[in-house]
Amino acid sequence: MRVLVTGASGFVGQYVIRNLIDRGYIEIVAVTRDKQKVSSLSFFNQVQIVEFDIAKIDHHFLGSIGKVDALIHLAWDGLPNYKESFHIDKNLFESYFFCKKLIEFGIKNITIVGTCFEYGMVDGCLSETMYSVPNNAYATAKDSLRKFIDLLHNTHTFSFKWVRLFYMYGAGQAKNSLISQLEQAIQRNDLEFNMSGGEQLRDYLPIDLVADYLVSCSLQTEITGIINCCSGRPISVRKFVEKYLEEKNINIKLNLGYYPYADYEPMAFWGDDTKLKKILSLSNSK
Repeated sequence: MRVLVTGASGFVGQYVIRNLIDRGYIEIVAVTRDKQKVSSLSFFNQVQIVEFDIAKIDHHFLGSIGKVDALIHLAWDGLPNYKESFHIDKNLFESYFFCKKLIEFGIKNITIVGTCFEYGMVDGCLSETMYSVPNNAYATAKDSLRKFIDLLHNTHTFSFKWVRLFYMYGAGQAKNSLISQLEQAIQRNDLEFNMSGGEQLRDYLPIDLVADYLVSCSLQTEITGIINCCSGRPISVRKFVEKYLEEKNINIKLNLGYYPYADYEPMAFWGDDTKLKKILSLSNSK
């Protein structure tokens, strides 16, 4: 199998490519806008690196990648600026035309990452059967992309998985993410860590598991459509941070309530992982 992965230099992309390599039987084409960004990564000499901007897709690019069996589309600019209009003005249409060209090119297995924010300001357990009601530009753009790609089934035959990511953490994550900020505070030997009140319920997974689940979803074609990539287990942000510190045997005071709660996400939500479990069961049985 030959798999094309966009966003190769990104946080999720790096782990996805390493997971594909570990599976052993997959040939990987990794797309990045800046080859220099991946030149120091461990997989650089193990995959075909294609330096390319997805906004400029043309016949030359299609010819350069050769026959591809599956696409895992991760590329998306500007995160975590969820409210900025460029998600709709730029990212949405760049991704749509890129994926559309690859479908027309003949790729039959398409996986694109979405976001739990597509569910909108809904508390509780989030199931794939629920209506999407996004309330920020990023989620709106992602949800629109899913609908646009789905419409291509009217004229093309392909397997389509839309994998909604929830909260993740791990080495290489953006510096302004919760755990990255906590690690910075630990490295500085800070006595306190400023955070929100911490009462939000969230669904967290380590990035290596996110990558493994995402790849498992991508390689199979029996279960399609929207798939929650999640743990299925809610945990408060405060408890999550406390547990993280406990596992590292770090003593630092949590300055709770320093930051206000975000206005673009509900207070308590987590994913229903029933569909994901079916996919993992299928994957383990082969």
